[in-house]
Amino acid sequence: MAGRRFGGKVASRRTVLSGIAGSAIAGWSGVAWPQPKAVTFGLTPVFLDSDIKLLAALKGYLEKRLDRRVTLVKKRTYQEITLMLLSGQLDAAWICGFPFVHYRDQLSLMAVPVYNGKPLYQSYLIVNEKQDAREFSDLRGHSHAFSDPDSNSGFLVTRSLLAGLNERPETFFSKSFFTYGHRNVIRAVSSGLAQSGSVDGYVWDVMNTTDPTMTARTRVIRKSEFLGFPPVACNKAVRNSKTTQAISEALISMPDDKLGREVLGTLHLDGFQTGSATLFDRIAELYEIVKKQA
Repeated sequence: MAGRRFGGKVASRRTVLSGIAGSAIAGWSGVAWPQPKAVTFGLTPVFLDSDIKLLAALKGYLEKRLDRRVTLVKKRTYQEITLMLLSGQLDAAWICGFPFVHYRDQLSLMAVPVYNGKPLYQSYLIVNEKQDAREFSDLRGHSHAFSDPDSNSGFLVTRSLLAGLNERPETFFSKSFFTYGHRNVIRAVSSGLAQSGSVDGYVWDVMNTTDPTMTARTRVIRKSEFLGFPPVACNKAVRNSKTTQAISEALISMPDDKLGREVLGTLHLDGFQTGSATLFDRIAELYEIVKKQA
């Protein structure tokens, strides 16, 4: 069969087919293939939620390690983030020990932060510097600020103390309210909006370093026992997925990366470890104490 003529020259069958193949390859290279779905990582409204630099560094680190786009999801309440995790709208979330034990049959532990060498923290009871209170019983009749109804350190610990006295917030305090953020509890007590408050001890300690003018107007009158630090968790349905495993590995290997160390430094954390769900058994016991009074 005679060759076709291109540009005044005779082209062989092989030349024609090569040209067609080359055009096809060139065409394929211009196709915009769908990008992998972004990894969604939930954050509860703790003291760092307004730190734009920190959030950018955390996002950058996770994207670097996962080689995927990462969307950090923030909501006003712990409940909103927890429900998104339970419904499969988030790949993982940094939640609190209280919702973790409440939904422990549906959630799986991915990593636990290490603070001062341990995966533990405490709940603090704080008062305004002008208050004479020295112990928990002195808070009777106070206006009291809680963090969130699903917060262990910002609500459950104090609620369990009240249950032990056969009291409730409405019978013990003159009034109580939720600030939806540990930093906000400190602000409320510092400004005199509340006479006392229940707060995450880790948050108070960090703010005492980074913003001492705020904590200087408050005083810690009680520290709880050590309890499991707020964990990173996922829905049990995806605990063995590649994405979940990659997120866990990225968190645990943070100290080995320059940007990871920067994030940890800003968080005032040593790192993350795999941890065990038994770390939260005591929180589960506190929850049972409160439920018995209900």
